[in-house]
Amino acid sequence: MGLEDQARPELPPQPPAYRRAAVSLLLVLFALSFLDRQIINILAEPIKAELDLADWQIGLMSGLAFAVLYTLAGLPIARLADRAHRPRIIGVAVVLWSLFTASCGFVGSFVQLLAARVGVGIGEAGLTPPATSLIMDYAPPEKRASTLAHYHMGVPLGSLLGLALGGLLFDWVGWRHAFLIVGAPGVLMGVAAMLILREPRSRGGAVVATQDRRPGYGDTFRALARIRSYRLFVLATAFQAFVSYGQAPFVASFFFRQHGAQLADMAASVGLQRAGFLGLALGLAHGVAGLLGVWLGGQLADRIARGDVRHYGTVPSMAALLTIPTFIIAIITPDAGFALLLLAVPSLFNAMWFGPVHTTQQSVVPKEMRATATAVLLLILNLIGLGLGPLAVGLLSDWLGVGWKLGPGRGVQVALMMASFVALVPAWLFYTARRSIPEDLRS
Repeated sequence: MGLEDQARPELPPQPPAYRRAAVSLLLVLFALSFLDRQIINILAEPIKAELDLADWQIGLMSGLAFAVLYTLAGLPIARLADRAHRPRIIGVAVVLWSLFTASCGFVGSFVQLLAARVGVGIGEAGLTPPATSLIMDYAPPEKRASTLAHYHMGVPLGSLLGLALGGLLFDWVGWRHAFLIVGAPGVLMGVAAMLILREPRSRGGAVVATQDRRPGYGDTFRALARIRSYRLFVLATAFQAFVSYGQAPFVASFFFRQHGAQLADMAASVGLQRAGFLGLALGLAHGVAGLLGVWLGGQLADRIARGDVRHYGTVPSMAALLTIPTFIIAIITPDAGFALLLLAVPSLFNAMWFGPVHTTQQSVVPKEMRATATAVLLLILNLIGLGLGPLAVGLLSDWLGVGWKLGPGRGVQVALMMASFVALVPAWLFYTARRSIPEDLRS
């Protein structure tokens, strides 16, 4: 049995050539969104120094400020996407978040930077729910996990670009101009999305929707909550994000604080400064391994789940478990160059959930709730993962570094290691969800 065996009416898939082009465009847009998110992580130390911030403020600015309105805006946008023209929603969202990203270069205080990151979050809320819903309409059922995994390769690709470009741009033009430069292309890409992407529900220029039969928020939430595999996958993904998003803003800070002299020597040997070298190294470690992980997760899930759909839970469960020892080994390695290389391994495992999770959650929910189901997943994922993860790790780092007098370098190192053990929660939840998937697909 496979996910394609579900008996729900579907729109005819788009021609393969157009589907590949459209999904690749959506991948680029998703990569831009993560470029705008990740650049803040490599620029955290110079921003902290200029604006005189604590680690908890870095965590709040990079996490909770973005996440709160990202999640609040996501639900009404997703509900709109379930009945309106999805490419137009996507295009407007891309333009909006790009302008807010550029505005980060003009801030003069922590409050202003916080407000700009809130704006980025509002804009980015308009991408993934309608994009995921579009992909489910573009692709045939047997290609959905790999197609969604292709789209979610935008996460490691955007992370690679955000870290690498952010570090290099800081060395060349400073952190303020870095925000301006990375924000500009999104305006053009948003316009391109509105012109190129098709709305499969359109007939004669109008979007066909059954608004009179569309359930309200309460009915939708109750319907989604009754789907056990969806419920467990959402919680698992949220705690997986707690680990990855919580660690992300502080990995670069850890290397600057703990391996500063080694970084300076390695950077000088290749004609770069520390920020540019570290951004490039972290970008390659996270980006290339993440790209491979997203692709591998989708391909592996599609292959092994042909005989048993429960393996859509096995793949992310085992991957979450493997992130713990591999990350800790990397972070305690005394040699900075080897540590950067080792970080690629947990990055690979941490990216393997995208294809199987999004395919499963989109397949077990009613078709008319797909965009909303994704928005609910993102709401919980971002409130727990992006909202609380960086703030928790930042508070823990300050507490260990100052309160326990471990120092800023050792404090952030221990905080990063402690956060990795939270991955035990998603590993258990993904595995527990396995037995519900066949039944939920039939219901």
